[in-house]
Amino acid sequence: QVQLLESGGGLVQAGSSLRLSCAASGRTFGTTAMAWFRQAPGKEREFVAAISWTENTYYADSVKGRFGISRDNAKTLYLQMNSLIPEDTAVYYCAAGPHVAYMPSDYNYWGQGTQVTVSS
Repeated sequence: QVQLLESGGGLVQAGSSLRLSCAASGRTFGTTAMAWFRQAPGKEREFVAAISWTENTYYADSVKGRFGISRDNAKTLYLQMNSLIPEDTAVYYCAAGPHVAYMPSDYNYWGQGTQVTVSS
C-alpha cells in the first residue's frame, strides 16, 4: 500500500504562485510514475502533469509554461504553479502508478486532495 498526502493549497489572487507537495509513505516500490490531477466543481478529474521515474515530465496544454512538476526522491512530489488564473481553481490530487498516463484510471494510488482557489 502507498499513502499519499497533499499539502500547499490555498486561496490566492490571479497572477500569484503556489507550490503543492505530495508526501508518499508506505511501500513505494514499483510506483514509477507520479502525477497531479485536478477536479473543478461539476467537471471530471483532469490530467495536469506527470513525471516518470527517469524524471521525464509531461503537461496538459492548459498549464504548460506555467506549472512545473518535480520530485526530490522516491517519496516527495511537487507542483510549482505560477501565473495562476481563476480557471485553475480546483481540488488538486496527487497520484502514483506503474507508468505515466493521462487517465485517472491508470493510477493505483491517490491522495485526498488539496483545494486551490484563484480569485480574479
